[in-house]
Amino acid sequence: MLTSLQALSLDLDDTLWPIRPTLRRAEERLHEWLAVRAPATAALHDVDALMALRQSLQPGFAHWGEGLAQARRATIREALRRAGDDESLAEEGFQVYLAARQDVQGYPEVEQRLADWSGRFRLVAITNGNADLSRIPMGRFFSAHVAAADVGAPKPEPVVFEAALRRLGLAPSQVLHIGDDWHMDVMGARRAGMPAVWLAREAQGLHEAPTADRHGIWHSRCLDEVDALLPR
Repeated sequence: MLTSLQALSLDLDDTLWPIRPTLRRAEERLHEWLAVRAPATAALHDVDALMALRQSLQPGFAHWGEGLAQARRATIREALRRAGDDESLAEEGFQVYLAARQDVQGYPEVEQRLADWSGRFRLVAITNGNADLSRIPMGRFFSAHVAAADVGAPKPEPVVFEAALRRLGLAPSQVLHIGDDWHMDVMGARRAGMPAVWLAREAQGLHEAPTADRHGIWHSRCLDEVDALLPR
């Protein structure tokens, strides 16, 4: 079924790198910056308090693309306001956070697997988040990056996957999507007519090797297992 593959599309967060430690490091870097630029805010809010504040504000914003950025800016601004610091520092603080958010640490097999795949297939990233591949070293393996913010809709909307297909100039059957989220990645890709791999790194009870069901969906626990599916 996958003999016609010419490209792979990949989710980023929790597919190529774990997102929770990435965001934690970014929060810590933001707090270090606050300690210098807005000491009262840093004293009033430790890292956990900043994270809790963002979680309390996030429901008022979209959970993808620019909504994530808006929620982060609002969090920093509100923390500054509560401490009596200069709220105009919020944008500078957001840029500090955003830069640190690009400091990702891939899962063990990712770097080698992307290097290999980029010589065999065209790679495109599809994400609802705000990772910027132009600022991430492994971005060099990708020929395109489609973000929900650029399309105006998030996964699992087919339009996001269709934008990637247009960027590649390929038919759905020629692109395999790989992602960790069953609803956002797997179901979204299938609605766009693409075969998909559910990359369930923490899932229990998966087969020793990836297997497909009749709906064009495979299950795998790492990119090395995905590689066993791909034509040589």
